[in-house]
Parts: sequence; structure tokens; C-alpha cells
Amino acid sequence: MLESLEKMLDKGVDNALLRFGLGKGYLDAGDCARAIEHLQRCVAFDPNYSAAWKLLGKALQADGQTDAARKAWEQGVAAAQAHGDKQAEKEMSVFMRKLDKANNLS
Repeated sequence: MLESLEKMLDKGVDNALLRFGLGKGYLDAGDCARAIEHLQRCVAFDPNYSAAWKLLGKALQADGQTDAARKAWEQGVAAAQAHGDKQAEKEMSVFMRKLDKANNLS
């Protein structure tokens, strides 16, 4: 799947949905750096894409960038609230609470 999405990008197709697919694919494959790159481009295309903010936060957290992960989730919560996406808002709020809890234990 990633190969076909990369081919689309190589052909000049570039949009939020394609970048989201690439970001999710690379995150699932464990390549945090490439996931972060594509998810950052995704939210640049569509700052209200709450699912992309959620995955960007996960990728940043997996890469050890906890402060950046929190910022991504904060932006994601704002995007979710703006569109009434209660589930995404709730999930990212839980992620931030877990992050805070983990930081307080260290």
C-alpha cells in the first residue's frame, strides 16, 4: 500500500488524504520519522483534520518527542471541538492525561 501511495506522490498528487494515508502507513510500519513528515504535511493542508493530529501526536510520542506530541494533541483537540468530533477530542484528551501521568512518575 505504501508503495502505491508513494507512486501517487511521485506523480504530483499531493493532498491531505494522501499524506494521512502515508503517515498512518509509516506509523504502522514503525517508521516514526517518515510518519511525522507526512502527518505534518497533512495538517498543513488541513489544520482541522483531527484524525491527523491524533496520529501525529502518536508518532511524535513514539519518537520520544513528548512535548511536541502534547502540542499536536492540543491542536487536535481544538480542531475536533471546532467540528464537533467528540470521539477524537476524548481520545486525544486521554492521551494527554496519560502523558502527564507518565511525566509525573519520571
